[in-house]
Amino acid sequence: MSSLTETRRTSRSPSRWLLLASLALNLFFIGIAGSMVARHWLTKPADRSDAARFERIAATLPAADAEQLRTQFAAQRAAIEAGRQTIGQKQDGIRAALRTEPFDVDALRTSMAESRAARETFYQLLQGVILSAASQMSPAGRAKLADWRSSRSR
Repeated sequence: MSSLTETRRTSRSPSRWLLLASLALNLFFIGIAGSMVARHWLTKPADRSDAARFERIAATLPAADAEQLRTQFAAQRAAIEAGRQTIGQKQDGIRAALRTEPFDVDALRTSMAESRAARETFYQLLQGVILSAASQMSPAGRAKLADWRSSRSR
């Protein structure tokens, strides 16, 4: 009789461990999902505007050099915002060319070339701000500027 009881205990033992392992795994996944939801709702999204990006760069510079960068950005702010809008308009042109029926490859090619040109002009504006500010910065400020990396490039 004792061998029958022993057989029942050993036959249920793997299923108990499987149940406990399954429960632990489910709790683990629920914890991960909960932390992802909490992170989504509790953290505010990063400001990706051009002004915020220049401010993040300026925050790493010595005070006088940071002020130079802010001044140069403020002087070009309207042109930079217009350049950003132009890029958006050119991207809308690409979308419109893709939706046009009958499809016109040359129209899409032209829209893409205009978009590239708008981006190039925009990047020249941004680099012009850096160039103007760097020409008036201290060597330490220029070194900090050279060392700066965005959080996305790390």
